[in-house]
Amino acid sequence: MNPLKNVTDKIRDAVSKPGPRLLTVTKAWHLTPNMIRVTLSGPELEGFPEGREGGNCKLMLPEPSETRDEFAERLSSGPAPVRRTFTVRHYRADVNELDLDFVSHGDNGPASRWAGHAEAGNFLGFMGASKPKVTHFEADWYLIAADPSAIPLAAATLEAMPRDAKGVAVFEVTSAEDRQTIQAPDGVEMIWLVHPDPQIASTQQEEFIRKLDWPSGRVQVCAAGESSAIKGIRTYVLKEKDVAREDLYASGYWKIGMLEDEHQKFKSAESES
Repeated sequence: MNPLKNVTDKIRDAVSKPGPRLLTVTKAWHLTPNMIRVTLSGPELEGFPEGREGGNCKLMLPEPSETRDEFAERLSSGPAPVRRTFTVRHYRADVNELDLDFVSHGDNGPASRWAGHAEAGNFLGFMGASKPKVTHFEADWYLIAADPSAIPLAAATLEAMPRDAKGVAVFEVTSAEDRQTIQAPDGVEMIWLVHPDPQIASTQQEEFIRKLDWPSGRVQVCAAGESSAIKGIRTYVLKEKDVAREDLYASGYWKIGMLEDEHQKFKSAESES
């Protein structure tokens, strides 16, 4: 092994994966009845890479009574705070601000609890973000599917598409008032399905997709949300519609009845079986 290359690779990794940034809440509000948007800023965002909308990030959440200094000490020395995986919605380099969207389900879960009480001056730890999950747009037709947990990914993907793209985006939301304005191409039809209880398994997105007039040509799919729902969509487009694996991004972001840590273990076990 070339020792110089080894050192160079380690430096590159360190630069591309900075340690936790301690970010400050600028504002927080209900974007829709069941979605909270939090805007974060701070000098720690200097150097944040542009074009990461739709990429994953890790949030480190303080305890309700924790001071900023106490939390900063934990970020550097431990014990590790609770971590949750989220998606970058917007980054505005000109004002050094970052937007994250949280599904609001009260105090049931550390991330929703933190966001539900967030106000200017609050803080959290942030790591990332990864590059977007969908980075190439070469298809004749696009299919997007997302539940509330994956709307930031789907919205960022739609906004990055060529403006002449054609396709269908199928969203599942908790209420009709949870529909969002997304700058999708004019040729992408936006469908909003209502599923009022996310803790009950839903197949309505898959059922809707199965009824679509499937186009000819190359199809690209981006689907994310509750694990069992995404598994059904993935199986359908791969096995019945012959979508190429390189044209499919499908990810279970969560699973009914499981916390994130439990779901990550479940996904790892499933991928190894």
